[in-house]
Amino acid sequence: MAKELGGFNFEQRHGKARVRVGRVWRSKDGRHHFMVEWNVNISLLSDCVAAYVRDDNSDIVATDTMKNTVYVKAKKCSEQLSAEEFAILLGKHFTSLYPQVFTAIVKIVEKPWERISVNGQPHEHGFKLGSEKHTTEAIVQKSGVLQLTSGIEGLSLLKTTQSGFEGFIRDKYTALPETRERMLATEVTASWRYSYESVSSIPRKPLYFNDQYLNVKKVLVDTFFGPPVGGVYSASVQSTLLQMAKAVLSRFTDISSVQLKMPNIHFLPVNISSKDNGNIVKFNDDVYLPTDEPHGSIEASLSRSRSKM
Repeated sequence: MAKELGGFNFEQRHGKARVRVGRVWRSKDGRHHFMVEWNVNISLLSDCVAAYVRDDNSDIVATDTMKNTVYVKAKKCSEQLSAEEFAILLGKHFTSLYPQVFTAIVKIVEKPWERISVNGQPHEHGFKLGSEKHTTEAIVQKSGVLQLTSGIEGLSLLKTTQSGFEGFIRDKYTALPETRERMLATEVTASWRYSYESVSSIPRKPLYFNDQYLNVKKVLVDTFFGPPVGGVYSASVQSTLLQMAKAVLSRFTDISSVQLKMPNIHFLPVNISSKDNGNIVKFNDDVYLPTDEPHGSIEASLSRSRSKM
């Protein structure tokens, strides 16, 4: 919320970034352990203009206090909870405890620790680091109004066939050949906005948002690849992206919008020849040069009517 300050509009916020916290929960018999590692970022929108204009810090919530609050709240959470629930819990704390704080923005990135299996049996307390990360952002207002977004970072997907790119604009700078046979690789960054508009309206089912995260990820992956036999043809990254977004909104009624970023990570055909030896390596959809830059950049959002991303 902007304030007028000497003929100017002034907006400010402050917070604590990269607060790393690990939390372990144990089953009632103490044998089975459950753990998370979260990277927490907090921003508070508050009425503390006096600190800027009069050197008066009496309305400032110290960022060190914010950091300590993360650990205190993690300690008090005796039952396992999702990153979304923890973000909302922190937002409610800051907006209810401090009169001058009117909005709290809490972002969490969860490190992908996954339980390992030994001889086909899940280990009681062993974990390995996975790849893609679970993200969330909760914007909590003092009135209880909520904006909740979840997401995935670093979801690497690749298929070796059933992809092409034809019919694009050709001009004097175009060198790319058309093809109906290419490798398609990307690293998906996805975010989806839930339709819950207040803190009191979120589901009370334990770990609901963890289940939703896994379910959304499965829909994205399944749509990208298609059936296990034969797969599905992709005419472009754009076409596949839209089908993935549509699949999410069709499956999950409590998601109002989805945003996808899908860089086109190129695997270039390898052809090697020389004047003396002719074709040393002739490409036959088999040998590629993997690259990560430059890459195509494709992103889009899809939302239900009257929803806000």
